[in-house]
Amino acid sequence: MKNSCLWLMALLLSAFGSSAQQTTPSKPNILVILTDDQGFHDVSYYGTSDLRTPHIDQLAREGMRFDNFYANSTVCSPTRAALLSGRYQDQVGVPGVIRTHADNSWGYLAPQTSLLPAQLKKAGYHTAIIGKWHLGLQSPNTPNEHGFDYFHGWLGDMMDDYWLHRRHDINYMRKNSQTIDPKGHATDLFTQWSVDYIQQQAEDAQPFFLYLAYNAPHTPVQPPTEWVQKVKARQPGISPKRAELVALIEHMDDGIGKVIAALKESGQYTNTLIVFTSDNGGYLPSLANNGPTRNGKGSMYEGGLRVPASIVWPGQIKPGSVSDQVNLSMDVYPTLLEVAGITPDVLLNGRSFLPTLRGQSAPPEERPLYFTRREGGTDYAGQCIYALRLGSWKLLQNTPYEPMELYNLDDDPLEKKNVRAQQPAVYKKLNGLLMQHMQQGGKVPWQKPDPTK
Repeated sequence: MKNSCLWLMALLLSAFGSSAQQTTPSKPNILVILTDDQGFHDVSYYGTSDLRTPHIDQLAREGMRFDNFYANSTVCSPTRAALLSGRYQDQVGVPGVIRTHADNSWGYLAPQTSLLPAQLKKAGYHTAIIGKWHLGLQSPNTPNEHGFDYFHGWLGDMMDDYWLHRRHDINYMRKNSQTIDPKGHATDLFTQWSVDYIQQQAEDAQPFFLYLAYNAPHTPVQPPTEWVQKVKARQPGISPKRAELVALIEHMDDGIGKVIAALKESGQYTNTLIVFTSDNGGYLPSLANNGPTRNGKGSMYEGGLRVPASIVWPGQIKPGSVSDQVNLSMDVYPTLLEVAGITPDVLLNGRSFLPTLRGQSAPPEERPLYFTRREGGTDYAGQCIYALRLGSWKLLQNTPYEPMELYNLDDDPLEKKNVRAQQPAVYKKLNGLLMQHMQQGGKVPWQKPDPTK
């Protein structure tokens, strides 16, 4: 009789589902946290003494830290395009920054591009973006038209003010297609909206993909006053400019802590994979700390491309592990598809590093890695700068008007000694590869089609 009752209970649970089954998706939830212009060493887990990021540090402790993680570009839009498409940014129409005015906009996301949320929806995910989009200001390139079920955030590039939420006096804040005008610091808004979303999803058996894209610590550097006072009191002698950047990052770190706390309090943390990284290197005029690298945001030297990164997946990734594997923003896409059990049905340039996350030895590889940035103004005049890394070799052109430079990163991590003249065979090989990539990128139209033609 007892066995019959147990069998009947199991049958009922299988048919109708228990409350635990209803709130625990079979696939892991996915949270991608992307910060804006955060320097490679503007996290305290690298020992940066004037800054404290306990919640970002906790992600590194509870998961895997990547010490050779690269953004796909030195500026915002191209990296975001690569992250969400799994492809090189110039091959999906975004070689440069997408801006309000057409005469200074250097990208147009190819509308047919299949972004990560559209792929994850095929595996049953509910998809959301909270925060900065920066891949199009109008149809057909809005978040909801590219696979996101829910959008609560900012369509445009930088905000001119963290409290007023305007760019060129235009309000780009949206809730799906609705223009909204919320009050408060942008970091606090994006944090609270993420907390609200996580709490709502706890009531649903459907796994979720949340792309939380903060606009901090991008300029203008506007932390809440109390956070600046806290930094100055703790760090006597710190420069006022550095104090403001540190405060903005620490304020954001506090928000990340609240998002993680919401996962834990709702019982979803143990079944959530969390990716943390930045879209490019730190901005040197704001006194960003890019660690032992040359230069910063906008530059093809390491300081413009190397970014902090860590990934947490309880029970799957060994806590406190560290990887020196070289990965790019675009590699996140195929990795997450593999996690979700999806075979991509589109061409990808990125490759999955899921075996690395699971502690498996990665086979040696020497894949060419390309970096591009197109820009306007008198410094660029609409031209593009490039870099190519192949193994320890790196070829780069940091302005459109200077010759290519060649460095061996193993021997010269600070990129001080240009060995192009001493290594003609290496230069010829890398330059040939780079020209092939330029041809591929040149096949993709990146300007918005002219509706009058």
